[in-house]
Amino acid sequence: MTKRVLLTGATGFIGRQAVASLLDRGYEVHAVTTRAEPPAGTGASWHRADLLDPSAPRAVVEQTEPTHLLHLAWYAEPGAFWTSEANVRWLEASLRLLRAFAAIRGRRAVVAGTSAEYDWSVAGVCREGVTPVAPRTLYGQCKAALHAVTERFYAAPKMPALAWGRVFFLYGPHEHPDRLVSSVARALLQGHPAPCSHGRQVRDFLYSVDVARAFVALLDSDVKGAVNIGSGTPTMIAEVVQLVAEATGRADLLQLGAIPVRADEPAELVANVKRLRDEIGFVPHFTLEEGILATVDWWRNSSGGAARFVSG
Repeated sequence: MTKRVLLTGATGFIGRQAVASLLDRGYEVHAVTTRAEPPAGTGASWHRADLLDPSAPRAVVEQTEPTHLLHLAWYAEPGAFWTSEANVRWLEASLRLLRAFAAIRGRRAVVAGTSAEYDWSVAGVCREGVTPVAPRTLYGQCKAALHAVTERFYAAPKMPALAWGRVFFLYGPHEHPDRLVSSVARALLQGHPAPCSHGRQVRDFLYSVDVARAFVALLDSDVKGAVNIGSGTPTMIAEVVQLVAEATGRADLLQLGAIPVRADEPAELVANVKRLRDEIGFVPHFTLEEGILATVDWWRNSSGGAARFVSG
């Protein structure tokens, strides 16, 4: 039976990496973008649509008739996305999309959630179904609300199966230039100082290609419910930026401790990846060192680290 997937956010940070993995697993890929000229030579069928238009989700679902849905699109402007009203608009748009998918009797939907759904005051190592869901931000609240409503809605008979991938900390090519790894890499490649916090915060980093592979593996499985998307490896931020500095050859310009840490910033946020590893069988292809080297090389070859960023 044909597996036809509708991929949203297909030109975004994760989505652009997911197309090849979907094709490798035998999916007929229908990718959604707002761009006037979609990427060529990807092997996907492209559909121009603004999912924030109330009529667009139903229209693109009825046009493509997907058996599977991989919903990655959301507002992700660094800094602003935590509190932006755009989160509410994307919550509304996502509900319309998931309702339209149910209306055509789609088989399986996978949606991108976030580690920000967890209660960061007790986070540490976060485990699905154990660590409380109690988001601090509008972004996390909207993601958690979408999961709760869709999970209950899809629990009815003859509804699609639902899995929810909670993404932790990712990095890689095409990342927004103001995010951690990209901002440090660009500054150092251009010969500028890179001020950072003390970097003792512990996080869970996964290369964007592996994040996309994990989502596709989740889509291609029978696993339901929330699944953490991360490496499962606790890593200090200082270690990450030092690897970036070494890869650029400008460790002298890295300024640890130059920026204060927010009082409400959790000391540790790491994914328990038992479900991802044991139930889905996913293992990352890239080590942290390999991912950082590939990311720095991408920025180095993008006009000396000054490449323009185009959002998905």
